[in-house]
Amino acid sequence: MPRPILATVHTGALRHNLDVARERAPDARVWAVVKANAYGHGIERAFEGLRGADGFALLDFDEAERLRALDWRGPILLLEGAFEARDLELCSRLNLWHTVHCTEQIDWLAAHKTQQPHKVFLKLNSGMNRLGFTPTAYRAAWARLNALPQVEEIGHITHFSDADGPRGIAHQVALFEQATDDLPGERTLANSAAILRHARGALRGAGSLAADWVREGIALYGSAPDFPEHSAAHWGLLPTMTLSTRVIGVQQLQAGDTVGYGSTFTASEPMRIGVIACGYADGYPRHAPSGTPVLVDGVRTRTLGRVSMDMITVDLTPVPNAGIGSEAVLWGRAGNGALLPVDEVAHAAGTIAYEPLCAVAPRVRFEVGE
Repeated sequence: MPRPILATVHTGALRHNLDVARERAPDARVWAVVKANAYGHGIERAFEGLRGADGFALLDFDEAERLRALDWRGPILLLEGAFEARDLELCSRLNLWHTVHCTEQIDWLAAHKTQQPHKVFLKLNSGMNRLGFTPTAYRAAWARLNALPQVEEIGHITHFSDADGPRGIAHQVALFEQATDDLPGERTLANSAAILRHARGALRGAGSLAADWVREGIALYGSAPDFPEHSAAHWGLLPTMTLSTRVIGVQQLQAGDTVGYGSTFTASEPMRIGVIACGYADGYPRHAPSGTPVLVDGVRTRTLGRVSMDMITVDLTPVPNAGIGSEAVLWGRAGNGALLPVDEVAHAAGTIAYEPLCAVAPRVRFEVGE
């Protein structure tokens, strides 16, 4: 039989989380963000759960081609736009909308020969300071794009830096309003944190400002963008991936016995431990410390010692009947319905949910379920 580790993608949960965005921003259309191979879920596996989206947003032409191969004929937005001039041919062939965030991309469009004018989103750097035109340069960039016969329509896009925290979005919304005032075109602003925390306030009442499109990313995949302040359950999100495996070994420890490389865990009393078939080569974070939560037979327990390449040791004290073959859930939904949010595992490892979801290794088998 194959090694027992398995990643299950829950299409029903994806549909549910997409509906959460619609409920939070009822006047907007929703981009389902599927960059990084749908945050590690796999575009082909996630597509059935996401096909109700109004459009897909991503980074790579390969991912756009895969969506078109799935017979998706709706909008696809390249969030970083073209990387070189010849990419515009692919934009035309695949009928992609694309972001324009620098003068070089405008230069490429001006020199591009096409029978099919492009739909673009002009990016404002409203404070994130990664990509985009500054507020003082924005209108000149828009005017130049608007004069190009290669451009059919210009939308407006920015990205919030602090939507998940106390600083919020008001300062960036104000800059966006000022830069785009009276300019035609669709607007897209809100990321997952803004959808959940602000869509019923500043964004929902802003008319055309943010009612055109919102961009649901990590929330689509069952993670709270503002964890640990709020949990996924607080926002009504469901886990979209379960990483599960089995207990493959059991050891009985005495007080003073140590566990794993570096002997970083020492038993203070007699205890029973299990070894599960998962490790950092499967994408589990190596730096997850002792005490990281895990479910064994649907019961919450903890990891012990260092994560190895292929194995993790877990405390079986709360699960005295567990043994060889018992289910172990690293994150997601156990067979008895118990949930372990990926946010908790990531937080224990000093990272965010994006990382473990995207890091699941090619050697891990995937299946699609509800």
